[in-house]
Amino acid sequence: MTEEERATAAEFGQAVNMTAKELESWLATDESKAVGQKSDAGESTGHESGRRIVDLLHAKKESLTEQDYSHMRKVIGYIHRHLAQRPSGDIQETRWRYSLMNWGHDPLK
Repeated sequence: MTEEERATAAEFGQAVNMTAKELESWLATDESKAVGQKSDAGESTGHESGRRIVDLLHAKKESLTEQDYSHMRKVIGYIHRHLAQRPSGDIQETRWRYSLMNWGHDPLK
């Protein structure tokens, strides 16, 4: 593992604060499926990413590919950008929070 890969994995571990089990459970909910920009296949980009994040959380570090690290960087960027757009007030049941959770980050944790 290169130094850059090590740094990416560490930052990914900080940004993604949901466990694989928590994320899998969340992705099965209607709320998860209702948010985000849908592809032609009907699944949102975030929901698809969430499934990939679950796989990354289960993966052994030595088996990760450059594509995996690329996706980790995409997840980190999304989470940081989205957190900067936090709405005012109670975020408990907001599309903003649900979208972040599809990407593996629960802002209430």
